[in-house]
Amino acid sequence: MAENGAEHERTLAFAEIALSQIKALRQPAIPRNYEVWYAYATGYNPSLNQTINETLQKNGNLADEDLERVYSTYLSPARLTEKLDKVGSRVMDEINQVMAMVDTAVGTASTYHESLADMTSKLGSAKDRDGIRSIIESLVQTASEMQNNNNQLEERLNASRQEISQLQQNLETVRHESLTDPLTSLSNRKHFDTSIAKSLHEATERNEPMSLIMTDIDHFKSFNDTWGHLTGDQVLRLVAMSMKQNVKGQDIAARYGGEEFAVVLPNTVLRSGVTVGDHIRRAVMSKELMKRSTGQNLGRVTVSVGVATARHGDTVQSLIARADGCLYAAKRNGRNRVICETDPEFSAGAEAKVA
Repeated sequence: MAENGAEHERTLAFAEIALSQIKALRQPAIPRNYEVWYAYATGYNPSLNQTINETLQKNGNLADEDLERVYSTYLSPARLTEKLDKVGSRVMDEINQVMAMVDTAVGTASTYHESLADMTSKLGSAKDRDGIRSIIESLVQTASEMQNNNNQLEERLNASRQEISQLQQNLETVRHESLTDPLTSLSNRKHFDTSIAKSLHEATERNEPMSLIMTDIDHFKSFNDTWGHLTGDQVLRLVAMSMKQNVKGQDIAARYGGEEFAVVLPNTVLRSGVTVGDHIRRAVMSKELMKRSTGQNLGRVTVSVGVATARHGDTVQSLIARADGCLYAAKRNGRNRVICETDPEFSAGAEAKVA
């Protein structure tokens, strides 16, 4: 299909850039190095690109240890697991410390109880005022020691509570990172796949409506080829920002892949989904794009939008296929428009897709 051909050309361009970098820097053409430079070519991870650019500017080359560091930091599948393991280990250490504090407190309380029982016994057998005074002084000293121990325990527990709270934030940061597209800050494909499956299941169980928006940037490849990948990344971020501004709390806006985006709309009927899609389309079209390096006005970007709603017996794949069919119907019929599955344009040829 035409869109597959465009994707083929676009990914080949990334591959050529990656290989040219390997050749220019005379690096081994091993999978790790290729993956680093392919990611660099796409520009999907700005932090990776910044690290590489800074290293090149400083050293004029990327040594093997530099490449390994970049790969481990930004690309290695194990990096999130390592972060989770590290935070999990700290949580277990903190829990063990709290348990040790509790054990100490229990032991101290037991000793205090025994001391009180002993003092009570002595008080009953005291014969004179001096003896009673001595017992009372011992009781006061024991109570003071217990108070000090309690104060220390409270301080240590408060410190542990703060540490555990920080660890919870760290876990949330790692979780968010694992579900977020680094370039656009939208949900990534992994999060989208999980969210749409969950939403479709809940819609079926509760007999509630659910809609799906698929969005694609018009003429993105031509724009990217003309102005370069950095400006192309700016376009992707612009569309992402427009989507964020037009979705509500329960909706999930995601980068589906390349220049295609998706929005999962739980408890939303088709016409409401069309309204959201048109708000996104208008928001994108209303923004003028400037080339950051020169300040040149590059005009406006448009998007085509397809909207479908869940039907009885739908699978995730069938729902996506209909929304995608509506999207390409929008492209066939002039782009910069919203088409839903009840529109005649979709019925007339939803199977024929264009680039």
